[in-house]
Amino acid sequence: MVLGTGGKQQIPRPPSYRLGEPAPWQDVPPEMRRLSLAEVRLRLADLPPAKEAVARAENSTAAAVLVPMYEEDGEAHVVFIKRPDDMPSHKGEIAFPGGKAEPKIDRDLEATALREAKEEVGLDPNDVEIVAQLDGLGTVASRFTITPFVGLLDQRPTLTPNPREVTRTLFVPLTDLLDDVVYREERWDPWLEGLGVHFYELHDETVWGATARILTNLLTHLIVGR
Repeated sequence: MVLGTGGKQQIPRPPSYRLGEPAPWQDVPPEMRRLSLAEVRLRLADLPPAKEAVARAENSTAAAVLVPMYEEDGEAHVVFIKRPDDMPSHKGEIAFPGGKAEPKIDRDLEATALREAKEEVGLDPNDVEIVAQLDGLGTVASRFTITPFVGLLDQRPTLTPNPREVTRTLFVPLTDLLDDVVYREERWDPWLEGLGVHFYELHDETVWGATARILTNLLTHLIVGR
């Protein structure tokens, strides 16, 4: 696979943007970036308590996403989805399955993540083992407070995407996401003062925004331990 080329996502980059910090795992040898699912499970076991999502816009709505992971050829992989271009928010973006909480249906935000994954790609909640809750985050444009959960799968899932919500599914090995040519951080001062904007330029898609922030937090803990 040719990495680092990216996709056609529309990035609202300000003219004054500048490059941010290098990848947190830049000093970790490539051979140490390949993890099995068992190693992922072990490293997530010492994850500090998750920070609750803090709203970054008025009238924000609680939401949750699932970070599905499975093993193939001895290596952990992550499942992403691509949103349609006509969605109300996050148009055409690469994302994790998820959506807003339904208090009348969901007992908690973990249940939200599992329900949305089933609705969007047909992932059976019984096939998912939730092993970690990651730090929450707030979004500005879409006005969500997002709580992410990592769910482990016994094998690569067979998915049935809902075409109204998903146009594509991606199955990406961790080593691709951790490749030196894939990751980049930018600073969008003064729009997002003090906040890094993360990018993962894959073969033909770009992961950025809230999804990339969640992914960076996860990968940093898995590879660097913080």
